[in-house]
Amino acid sequence: MKVYFDNPEFDGQLLRTLGYVYYGGADVGECLTTAQRIQEGDAGSWYDEWCRTADRVYAAAAASLAGGHPVSAREAYLRASNYYRTAYIHLFATPVDPRVVQAYDRQTDAFRKACPLFAPAFEPIQIPYEGTTLPGYFFRADAAGEPRPTLIATDGYDGTVEELYFEVAAAALRRGYHCLAFDGPGQGGVLVKQQLYMRPDWEHVVTPVVDYALSRPEVDPERIALFGVSFGGYLAPRAATAEHRLAACIADAALYDVGAMVRGAFPKELLEQIAAGDAAVLQPIFDQIMQNPTQRFVFERGMWVHGVPTPWAYVQAMPQYSLAGIAAQIRCPTFLSEAENDRRAGGGKALYDALTCPKEYVLFTDAEGAGEHCEAGASSLFHQRVFDWLDGVLAPRR
Repeated sequence: MKVYFDNPEFDGQLLRTLGYVYYGGADVGECLTTAQRIQEGDAGSWYDEWCRTADRVYAAAAASLAGGHPVSAREAYLRASNYYRTAYIHLFATPVDPRVVQAYDRQTDAFRKACPLFAPAFEPIQIPYEGTTLPGYFFRADAAGEPRPTLIATDGYDGTVEELYFEVAAAALRRGYHCLAFDGPGQGGVLVKQQLYMRPDWEHVVTPVVDYALSRPEVDPERIALFGVSFGGYLAPRAATAEHRLAACIADAALYDVGAMVRGAFPKELLEQIAAGDAAVLQPIFDQIMQNPTQRFVFERGMWVHGVPTPWAYVQAMPQYSLAGIAAQIRCPTFLSEAENDRRAGGGKALYDALTCPKEYVLFTDAEGAGEHCEAGASSLFHQRVFDWLDGVLAPRR
């Protein structure tokens, strides 16, 4: 579904940003005029122009706040946050570009300035985790303090906990759910600021998050659901194989065997050379692969997220990320979704077939405008189907 750019990665990220219009994370005109200023394929130009737009919107937010207009300020801070996040996406690689850290800090700052302008205010939190903490937010549906169903949200590779507001928390709040969103290892601030990398056993990440959720009186302990988006489509069901306090699990861009999916993109002979780690043979092959903008984005991003130094080390790490043989350990009702034209995910139907719990599988299509990765640009349709299902699963028992 082309929006503006010929470069598929530039166009996909533009659609991702535009898709948050529905929940106040963007405005169409701001996005399109920014795109028109960008030199296609130039990551520096992309960064500069999105930051220019973000800076302008941020300044407008500050002016509105100073003038006593909190709604205008809140809305502009949210858009600025999303634009700063968008700015660094094509620089997402190692060695870490200082512009990534700068834009990450700005997206966090803009979102934090919006938090107290909501009613009830969004609450930044720190979740205890293995001698450190994970950054997150507790989004309350109301200020009553009564226990409510609560959605825990986990992201994928290059998102942030702030982006999860636009991704799912806003939709949850509209439907009366509290939402607890967090960055885990390899994600957002935990990657950028703490240098903690992705791990396959995501149950060891989610369990302390559930512990934290249960410490809050607003959370109904019998109605906690886990939502994972993008690579979170592996992480959430992986966590659900061992964390059985969950009442439901949702995997958006459901993944079954990431290692097999990655290995399937290479001929057997090359996989054997990767296993042997023959750098002299592999380097020219990967140099050629990295000429493809999509493959370059996937590998550069993956190497940083997983903390590995080479593309072939990234491929070698992927077999750990599999639900084969353990999917049947998931007990809670599980919703799996895939998008028809998704180039980054696959295996949702295989995961569905491996599950023995109550389950639902939905394929979102190009024809309904929802065929891109994580149904980008079709938030309302995606949330309608997911939350209609979740409402039924978590309905109070009479």
